[in-house]
Amino acid sequence: MTSDSTQALIGRGRIAVAADAAGRELKDRLAQHLREIGVDVADLGTNGSDPVHYPDFAETVGDAVVTGECVAGILVCGTGIGMSIAANKIPGIRAALCHDTFGASKSRGHNDANVLALGAWDVTPERAQDIVDVWIRKGYDGGRHDARLEKLEALDQTRTVPAQ
Repeated sequence: MTSDSTQALIGRGRIAVAADAAGRELKDRLAQHLREIGVDVADLGTNGSDPVHYPDFAETVGDAVVTGECVAGILVCGTGIGMSIAANKIPGIRAALCHDTFGASKSRGHNDANVLALGAWDVTPERAQDIVDVWIRKGYDGGRHDARLEKLEALDQTRTVPAQ
C-alpha cells in the first residue's frame, strides 16, 4: 500500500476511461461528467460504433494504471463482466464491477479497487454517474483490510498458470 492510498482518487491524477462499442455512449457521458468536475481524463477509446474486442481496452487501461500514467481506470461494456474479468488478469489491477453506490464505496474502502467496471445495459446513465462520483471520492479504509490487500498483491507476484 502506498502512503496516499487512503486518499480519494479525485485530485490525485488522470483517470483512464475506455469502453467497447456497447459501452461507448456511457463512457463518453462519464468522461464528460468527470471533466466537468475537474478530473483529468485519458479517453482510451473506443470512439466509434464498430465492434471491438473489450479485452484490448481493459488491457490498455490496466497498463495505464499499473505504470502510473493514470491513478485509476473506468471501463464500460454491456454488462461490465467482460471488462472486469479482462482487467483483473493484469497483475496490480483490482477491478470491481459495481451496480450501485454501496458496492462502489466498499470496492474502494475495503479493496482499494483501482479500476471500476460498469455495465451500460445494467445501470442507467444517472446511476452510473452516481457510482463514479462515490468511487472517485472514497479512499481506502486501511486497517484490517491491509492484510487482505497484501495477500492479493502476493497472488499477483507468485501465481503462475499450472503446467498442463
